[in-house]
Amino acid sequence: MRHEVHVHADIPILEGVSKRQIEQAFAPWLEYLDADGLGEVKSLEPDEPGIKFDEKELMLYVCWTGEIGRSFHPAFEQALENLGPYCYEAVEVDVTQYHENGEQESKLLFVGPTAQAIHEAQRRCMLEDVTAILARQFDKEDIAPLAAQVNDLFDADWKKKSSSKDKKPERAFETYPRPSRKNLH
Repeated sequence: MRHEVHVHADIPILEGVSKRQIEQAFAPWLEYLDADGLGEVKSLEPDEPGIKFDEKELMLYVCWTGEIGRSFHPAFEQALENLGPYCYEAVEVDVTQYHENGEQESKLLFVGPTAQAIHEAQRRCMLEDVTAILARQFDKEDIAPLAAQVNDLFDADWKKKSSSKDKKPERAFETYPRPSRKNLH
């Protein structure tokens, strides 16, 4: 069964990284899409650029919608893992999957140079999400203690991950489900 998915990210790339290196990193995804290079990746939506590397700005822009099958996610995740060492900093990659019944499923993937950079990007996103939700009802000063508590949770989580005996190998990407926004109106 095929589904439609939208992928969006603005990924800062290290100076000196070439378009060819990015294409090699993205090889699993490009192979899945049957594309020889970034320029051949076309979105189903005509106003979306697909995948573009701006060599002057050192930014990889991903804004792509396409039909996918079961093997999409492993290929895409491998591409992000390959891309991680070429990233200047860790950023989120928003992936929204649209199902035939009208439901949609969103998740954030994170790509970055190190596991710690990814952890910090996750912290930043969580703080932004929590603050935005609470700011609708409460003043900034009232939210500050909760933001400090979220920071403490992330600090404790990093210490736990760092000292874990069965520590998993450092990965260039991580994922977590993004809460559905449909009930937050």
